[in-house]
Formats: sequence, C-alpha cells, structure tokens
Amino acid sequence: MMLPPVALGTLYVVATPLGNLEDMTLRAVRVLREVSLVACEDTRRTATLLAAHGIRTPTTSYFEHNEHWKGERLLAALRDGHDVALVSDAGTPGVSDPGYRLVREARASGLPVIPLPGPCAAIAAISVSGLPTDRFLFLGFLPSRQMARRRALADLASRTETLVFYESPQRVVECLADLEAAFGDREAFLCREATKLHEEYVFQRLSGIRQQLEARDVVRGEIVLVVAGAAGATAAAPPDFETTLSAVEAAGLSGRAAVKEIARRLGLPSREVYARVLARAEASHKQGS
Repeated sequence: MMLPPVALGTLYVVATPLGNLEDMTLRAVRVLREVSLVACEDTRRTATLLAAHGIRTPTTSYFEHNEHWKGERLLAALRDGHDVALVSDAGTPGVSDPGYRLVREARASGLPVIPLPGPCAAIAAISVSGLPTDRFLFLGFLPSRQMARRRALADLASRTETLVFYESPQRVVECLADLEAAFGDREAFLCREATKLHEEYVFQRLSGIRQQLEARDVVRGEIVLVVAGAAGATAAAPPDFETTLSAVEAAGLSGRAAVKEIARRLGLPSREVYARVLARAEASHKQGS
C-alpha cells in the first residue's frame, strides 16, 4: 500500500519590530506560534521578542556565517512538511541580510514561500523624510573602505531618484562628508534608532547633519540616510575642481593641507589632486612667462 506524499512545509518570511515590540502584526504573532521552527539571526534577540508575545516556538540561528549548512537543514525540515518562519534581528528579512538566499533556495526546490509584511527601516525612514517617494533607490550599506565608498558615490551622483542608505554609527560622519563631496550639499534626512526610546529624525542639508553628529562624543544606533536625487529642485550641484580649489585657497589653506581638503571635498585620491594642482600651477607659470 502506497503512503500519501508528505505535504511540503511553508517558509514564512516574517517582518518583526525595529525596536518597539508593539509593532507586531496579529498575523505575525499567530504564524510564529504555529510554525515548527523560527530561523533567526540572533536567537537571544528573537527570544526576547517571542517571550514578549507569549510565543514558545523553538528557534535556530541562521546568519551570514552559517547560512550554507544551516540552510540545508532548514530546507530539509520544509521538505519533511514542517513550517518554518524566517526572521531577522529587526525589520524585514532579506533586506540587507542573507535571508534572500534561503528564499531563493526554497523557491528553487519548489517549496512555498509566503511573506508577512511589516516593519522595514528603509521604508519607515522614507515615509517621514519629506523627500520624494514616487521613485527611490535603496542601496543598503555603502563600502566600508573610503576609496571604494567614494567611487560608488561618484557613480550615483547623477541619479535622479531619492537615495536611501544604511550606515553604521562608527562611519556615519565620514560617510556624510563623502556624500557631500560627491553630491554637493543636498537636502537629506537622518533616521536614527527608529521606534526605539532615543529615536531621532533630522531633516537638513548633508553638511548640517554632519556637523550635528560631529559635535557629539559618540553616535549610537541603527542609521538610515535618505538623500535628495540629483534632479531635485533643492539639490545642489556637485562642486568642480576649480571652484573647490578657489574656496580652499580663500580659506587660507595651501600646500599639503589644501590638497588634503580638496581630496576630501571631491572624493578624489590625494595624489590625483596634487597632480592637478601642480599642473595648474605650471600652466599658470607658462602663461605668465
């Protein structure tokens, strides 16, 4: 006698609160109670969320460094008919985390994948930024190395959409300086610690946000930066070399200090700036002789 085939389990992609534990949908609470297993980035953080809602479902870790072998175990559980919920530490799984790989593999295996929409830091920031939302470009985290970040921003300088970035508190001031150098002093919005006790929302130009954060001893929390696109009516044009050089000279800087400041403002290597300053000086000398 042939046994009926085992029904496949469903992978539920469940959005969870950014910080305030009340930001859970009724459906998310129900599904997290009903599934066989919850796959999460940090089992300790997820345990706090589950306990707050009286959920006792077992958890297992699934993050960037164990995703390959742990993903196979989760897929096996789904094939055996067990429903699994995928959550991140905060917000929507698959957005700037490895959750998309599990979703991709589940779909490739013919397993059902169902989203449970809810909080997302990028969308939360855009919704209160006051910048155009009809077209936006989400870019996640920029490169951590300065030169790679500056190259990436140079490629984005002409984009007309509102731009959305995630950034770490340790790099945010440096990132804001690079944004200003690449884009000019555009309007921007800082969303820090959204929905948490010390949440902060600042709408200013890039220079104003940078100066506010520079004045602090330390910057903490999860950060989203929303920046006006190039075609925005209030977006300033990126400074050119001659304009920047004149401004730096007018400020009384010369020599190495001037080269360093021009490189910072324009997002260029110091050696390139030095070569251009030297070539300019030689051309000026020839014209005068």
